[in-house]
Amino acid sequence: MSNPTSLSHPPKPLTILHTSDWHLGRRLYGQLRYHEFEAFLAWLTQTLQQYEVDVLIVAGDVFDTMTPSNKAQALYYEFLGVVSKSHCDHVVVVAGNHDSPTLLDAPANVLKALNVHVIGTACEDVADEVLVLTDSQDQAQCIIAAVPYLRDRDVRSAQAGESGADKDANLLAGIHEHYAKVAQVAKAKQAKLIAQQQRHIPLIATGHLFAAGGATTADDGVRELYVGSLGKISADMFDECFDYVALGHLHVPQKVGGREHIRYSGSPIAMGFGEANQTKQVLLVQFGQNLASDSLKERVQEHIKERIEEASTAPQISAKPSHTLTTPAAGVAANLSQADLFCGDLFDDWLEPTANQPSQLQTHADSAADSISQLDKQHKPDEALAAKTLHITADNTMQIIAITVPCFQQLLPISGDINHILQSLQQLPHTKPIWIEVAYTGDEIVSDLREQIHAAVAGTPFEVLKIKNHQVRNKVLKAQSTHETLQDLDEMQVFERCLVANKVAESQRPSLREAYAQIVYQIHHDDSMAE
Repeated sequence: MSNPTSLSHPPKPLTILHTSDWHLGRRLYGQLRYHEFEAFLAWLTQTLQQYEVDVLIVAGDVFDTMTPSNKAQALYYEFLGVVSKSHCDHVVVVAGNHDSPTLLDAPANVLKALNVHVIGTACEDVADEVLVLTDSQDQAQCIIAAVPYLRDRDVRSAQAGESGADKDANLLAGIHEHYAKVAQVAKAKQAKLIAQQQRHIPLIATGHLFAAGGATTADDGVRELYVGSLGKISADMFDECFDYVALGHLHVPQKVGGREHIRYSGSPIAMGFGEANQTKQVLLVQFGQNLASDSLKERVQEHIKERIEEASTAPQISAKPSHTLTTPAAGVAANLSQADLFCGDLFDDWLEPTANQPSQLQTHADSAADSISQLDKQHKPDEALAAKTLHITADNTMQIIAITVPCFQQLLPISGDINHILQSLQQLPHTKPIWIEVAYTGDEIVSDLREQIHAAVAGTPFEVLKIKNHQVRNKVLKAQSTHETLQDLDEMQVFERCLVANKVAESQRPSLREAYAQIVYQIHHDDSMAE
């Protein structure tokens, strides 16, 4: 990290908010989630104002698909319009692998007039990705190396006869080279500004990539960025000049390679039931003098306490609330009960899995009782929950604080035999809407499983989005039945069934798998919005 102690920092701290992976427009088992996206963006707008954030960084996957709905796009542009009129000086948005680079880039010149800087496509001249952000007095605040998701074609030229290993090595080398060039430009600009202003100018990089050893959940929708095992980036790839690296793509908040200043903020909304018990967060990164005595963390606690006090006298959230982004302070917290404000516990030092001990974040809750207790738990606005200082440098010139994002839609996975499932449903409090995923794991065949479950939630604010019958599925698989449905299989599993059905020789299967994987990759990553 570049942070010479001989250089001073401005008297007023620079505050940056790091978020990513909004996935606007995403559905859950076909269920629309716009009420959650609206509530989150309203909360985020309010948060930017309350903590006097100077720069907002969105590290990719703004949208869930390359062809987002008009509703999803309207939420995005309305949010940018509101924030551009607020205290926040700059917004930096880079594309993720789910985003259409051309869709994000199209209004970039117009948005730049609002101090919204969008980098959808990797630039031919990497200097265009290096942004010098200034305050209202035209003084440099920081330098952002705004690197978007680097697609295969951005960093690697295909060569005839390349092996899979060659592709891996060439792609990683291309990504490393791109960041090295960006760092070189950024360092040159930083040195020039330091000479002019005689103070440290923070240097921040963005990225949308998969770090080696990163923790994921089973149903988060995080798709492979490249074919095979490509694209697993190590922390060593980022130049030491970067004071902070704001990453997107992984939905679990975590640091990379033990480096405190290289972090994923994680997704702000649970993307699947596997994330149901996660606490979602955004990260405040602050640069300045004597930050240990700064009141930022105390202000975070005060605002959380105010929201809970407001919520204690407010009506419960409706099943499908609609929040107006133009008045974010009006009613977002007022529509949340104290239990709704938080979901789960902040990760303790962001668990990092090892080869012998996979992360506990990769599995659903083991028992419905544990999940139900999470719903009933009344969280207190204490330090460990509302805000947590993740890191502060030895010289007190940079600190990272995690702020908990409220849970706008409760998700509950329940698994077990039929008696356990029905008993769990009966024990749920009827005070708020809950989306439920049921996994039947009993040994008995229950012919009317679906009917019993739907009867149990009739007249309640609960909605069962998915019923998984593992007993029937396992029986089918063991019998090698042909009654599998496409819903039970992913693309590669369907292809494997085709290989077996067509009696393809084992010697030919590896090359066919690789070719098929390339096709699937192109389908997912080609920008359908481009000409």
